[in-house]
Amino acid sequence: MTTHRTGGFTLEPYPGLPLTVRDVGAGRPVLVLHGGGGPATMAGVVDHFAATSRVLAPTHPGWEDTPRPEWFSDVGDLVETYLDLLDDHDLRDVLVIGSSFGGWIASEMTVRDRGHRIGGLIIMGAFGPEVEGHEVRFPTAPPGPPPGEGPGATAPRRGPSPAALQALVAYAGPSKSDPKLLYRLARVTVPALAVWGADDTVVPPDFGRAYAAAIPGARFALIPGAGHLPTREAPETAFAAIDDFLASIGR
Repeated sequence: MTTHRTGGFTLEPYPGLPLTVRDVGAGRPVLVLHGGGGPATMAGVVDHFAATSRVLAPTHPGWEDTPRPEWFSDVGDLVETYLDLLDDHDLRDVLVIGSSFGGWIASEMTVRDRGHRIGGLIIMGAFGPEVEGHEVRFPTAPPGPPPGEGPGATAPRRGPSPAALQALVAYAGPSKSDPKLLYRLARVTVPALAVWGADDTVVPPDFGRAYAAAIPGARFALIPGAGHLPTREAPETAFAAIDDFLASIGR
């Protein structure tokens, strides 16, 4: 069952699993997948593409107080759910953009896209593969009350909430990686771009280089002065790299 509302809809792909999807704009479809920091970290990406495209931006179950059944507990569950979303809405030539954990999901979606729904892939600060000598450092939720609670609490929360961090750990597993991912990426046949902040301390740029080397024909763009969220920390440079890539592939 799907419930529509202004700016999005909620559907139940499996019993007991409601999925909230922001749906804005019109044109070629773009699927935006957030990382551990939640949908707010991709708000600028959604706004950038909504001017010319139809943007679908789901909230991963477990974020923003959404339920996550215990059985829904690995990257593959999200991958299959979002591929079904593309199938059920008959979306084609979809540009998939994923940041951080969302980049891992986006990459695996592109590997498993048997229906050929995906037409392009952009990942930013994505973890997932094993990269020798480098470790992913999950951000920790800050101590104290959530934003807006407690004396003098005015600053927005940085990093995942405790509930989101719990979901992130459940999905990513203890190793925070898939040792087979780099090998499977050789099956990707769509244009791909890896965008990385030069100062990313959560997922170092060598992860981006590894992604780009594993995907045939993929490009790598290093964004000076940016950390883990280049479209927020250096938006002009990051979006210029993204737009140049899309122009080169005719999107």
